[in-house]
Amino acid sequence: MPLHVPPAPAPALRTVLTALASPTAVREARTPALLRSQGPATPELPLPVHVLDEITPAGASATRLAGWRFLIRCGERAVAAAETRLTPDGWAFSHFFEGPYIAATERALRQADTMTQHYQPRLLSVPALYMLTLWLHGDCGADGATGHPAATDLLVPLAPAPPGIAAHRPHRVAELLPVLTHRVTPAPLLGSPA
Repeated sequence: MPLHVPPAPAPALRTVLTALASPTAVREARTPALLRSQGPATPELPLPVHVLDEITPAGASATRLAGWRFLIRCGERAVAAAETRLTPDGWAFSHFFEGPYIAATERALRQADTMTQHYQPRLLSVPALYMLTLWLHGDCGADGATGHPAATDLLVPLAPAPPGIAAHRPHRVAELLPVLTHRVTPAPLLGSPA
């Protein structure tokens, strides 16, 4: 298995396990798949979620850790995800959710698992484009909570991807960032100086 999943902070995992054991937290989550699930719900594949707030013409600005995401497995498949976030008091459960990114994340992880090179999987959110990618970091021993995409790392846009960007196609950071930079740079107004 070429994927080296970084360990999640133990307090983050504990908050997810506590929320899963709480009928109130699960019921209020309003995730139909989690409510209908039969059998135990297990948090798996913790992935650090990094946010890329700004892309400059020079490339990526530093990313920031937004939290950890756990896929919630019931039986053979993930039916939801749980997010945790860091607060001044430590790690806290944020919310459960479902939707297309659950299956897209599983698909991208399976795809990455067939690669020959070893990677550390992370998630990278690009809010300016409403885009989420699987970030395959080449330094498997790195702290999953820190760093920014290296030019040789891979980004796999998850479906649904922004128009014109192919979902589930791995791109080197050095190749994809110029495309993203072009996408988030506003076009000059008509009649304004160039």
